[in-house]
Amino acid sequence: MRNYSLTHVSDAVLLRDLASLVARDRLTTADLLSHIAEVDARRLYVPAGYSSMHAYCVEDLRLSEDASFRRIRAARAARSFPVLFEALAEGKLHLAAVSLLATHLTGENVEELIEAAAHRRKSEIEEYLARRFGPVDAPTVLRPVGSHHGQLVPGRVELDPVVPELVPGRVDGDVPPREVLRSQDCRDRELVPGRVEDERYLLQVTLPKSTREKLRYAQALLSHSLPGGDVAHVLDRALDSLILQLEKRKFGSTARPRPARPSARKRHIAAEVRREVWVRDQGRCTFVSTAGRRCNERRFLEFDHVEPVARGGGATVDGMRLRCRAHNQYEAERAFGAEFMSRKRDAVADARTADARAHAVVRAQTQDVLTGLRHLGCRPGDARRAAEYSGALPVATLEERMRAALRFLGGGIQNGSQALHSG
Repeated sequence: MRNYSLTHVSDAVLLRDLASLVARDRLTTADLLSHIAEVDARRLYVPAGYSSMHAYCVEDLRLSEDASFRRIRAARAARSFPVLFEALAEGKLHLAAVSLLATHLTGENVEELIEAAAHRRKSEIEEYLARRFGPVDAPTVLRPVGSHHGQLVPGRVELDPVVPELVPGRVDGDVPPREVLRSQDCRDRELVPGRVEDERYLLQVTLPKSTREKLRYAQALLSHSLPGGDVAHVLDRALDSLILQLEKRKFGSTARPRPARPSARKRHIAAEVRREVWVRDQGRCTFVSTAGRRCNERRFLEFDHVEPVARGGGATVDGMRLRCRAHNQYEAERAFGAEFMSRKRDAVADARTADARAHAVVRAQTQDVLTGLRHLGCRPGDARRAAEYSGALPVATLEERMRAALRFLGGGIQNGSQALHSG
């Protein structure tokens, strides 16, 4: 066993060795980030049985959630801007600085921001970024605070922090059904010593004004049953209602299940099949690595055909399984080749981009029509309805939309409204 006692070391040697260790730690941190960035880029965590780089760092490398988040964000930024590796290795920037700068860096400002943050404390960098880019929302926090008696409860936070950079397109509805959640909660209790039944959690979240108004309206509607308008009780009721909707949409949850109806669509999955598969797989990805590790992911879950549809796979209970998005794509790449799937994804992305551009053009033309009608002296309500009518044309030039709007107005508001609804 290594002896960590340094009582025998002189003051001068102790200070010298400490400075040397800090310098080596900076080099090690830069090397660590370069390795994280490369593993992340190659997605090597997927065949190992993890749905994300964050999960791999936490569960396999045994880093804390916060340490994983900061290192992954810094690694991705440094991969895009390699000058950050040098700044870290030289001690010009510390890890917290790179993590703070990451979301603001561009090719035009990277050198400027590095110089502004060089040798600065974390609080100083936060103040600088707030002045430069405006204040940011307080981070979302969910952590145990103890029972109603004020007793602190040891144990882990059961929800990972929501990190938009690390979890693109997160779908919060991807959670197990209530019976699966209950069984998972029982397993968690066995792992947490001294767990208190009446455990309490602190939730901190920044809300926009619109959400605040919804909360106040819900409190008003519940005023007879919840006179005090307790936010925790309102949130609990709202989540009960939301979960029912999401379970119905996700896997056809219902109190009165009906037999599955045959469908001509090859990719159609009957609600009965989705329900049975979801419960059988316990609302969790079923991918198992070559080392025997099953993926723990319960988010971004998708119903996957064991045998691809293109090869005759059917949407039966035995022919379906749950896979997280990462492992669903991985299986598709193994079945059809990474290059083929990359082309397919690029084609879908191009189609979505084209659709977005087309919608943007229609919105701009519709706004131009509205502006033109107002300049012609049309009343606001009539102009708005005529512009909406012209915007319903699938493909048209601005001139054609304006003529359609004028015909709408010339034909009378009532007739035009009927034409709009019928079209």
